[in-house]
Amino acid sequence: EVQLQASGGGLVQPGGSLRLSCAVSGFPFDDYAIGWFRQAPGKEREGVSCISSSGGSSYYESSVKGRFTISRDNAKNMVYLQMNSLKPEDTAAYYCATAPPIVIFTINRMDATKYDYWGQGTQVTVSS
Repeated sequence: EVQLQASGGGLVQPGGSLRLSCAVSGFPFDDYAIGWFRQAPGKEREGVSCISSSGGSSYYESSVKGRFTISRDNAKNMVYLQMNSLKPEDTAAYYCATAPPIVIFTINRMDATKYDYWGQGTQVTVSS
């Protein structure tokens, strides 16, 4: 059974940092790309970042580029999202998801419909 467990969310002040983690089990982790998505109340789910199966390639949406860093540890079946300089507009539930390795190299790299398995989400709230 494929399982993704996201953690690390919380309440942080604007300008602060958080590190999200995604633990993956139940399938050959290093054969798949991983993406982070978020969904704020009343808004559609949006892509944040994704990383290739090897970790050698990554992509960031413009809203987070330069502030967020995605990484993965294939030995531990873990993916991370380091979030710095957080803004109130980053407030959302954050989800990790898996995708076939080719997805990150296509224009659909942040299309949620291309991702197969999803974690349960971890809440990030940026507020003073």
